[in-house]
Amino acid sequence: MVSALVTDVAGSSDYFLGAVVSYANSAKEDLLGVSDETLLRYGAVSEQGAREMARGARERFDADLAVAVTGIAGPGGGSEEKPVGTVFFALSGRNGDEDARKRFFVGDRTHVRRSASLVALELVRRHLSGTLRHE
Repeated sequence: MVSALVTDVAGSSDYFLGAVVSYANSAKEDLLGVSDETLLRYGAVSEQGAREMARGARERFDADLAVAVTGIAGPGGGSEEKPVGTVFFALSGRNGDEDARKRFFVGDRTHVRRSASLVALELVRRHLSGTLRHE
C-alpha cells in the first residue's frame, strides 16, 4: 500500500526504486536479510525486525533511504503482547541514521493498513525535511 501511494504520483520513478512485500518470515530472511535469531527472539512484528527490514531494503536497492512496516492488521493474529493494530516502523538511511517507532491503530484491517501506510510516508517526509524527532 505504501508503494501504491508513492507510485500514484507521476514522476515517482525519479526517486522510488522499488519495494518488497515480505509476509512470510522466509521472505523477510531471504529478501531482506532479517536474521533467523531476530525472528525467533522478537518475532516478525517487532522493532528489531522492522529495523533489519529497513536496512535490508536500503542495502538491496542501494537506496539513500528505506522505510519498513510490519504489523498485525487483523482481524486475527494478535496477542496480549501485540494486539491487532500493533505496527512497527523503521527508517534506515545511507549515512547510518536509523529510527524506529511503534504505533497502535484501532479499526478494521483496511483502516489499520491505510493508517500505517500514511504514517510510514509521514516518517519519510519528516526525515527528509529534517523535522523527524528521534525517539
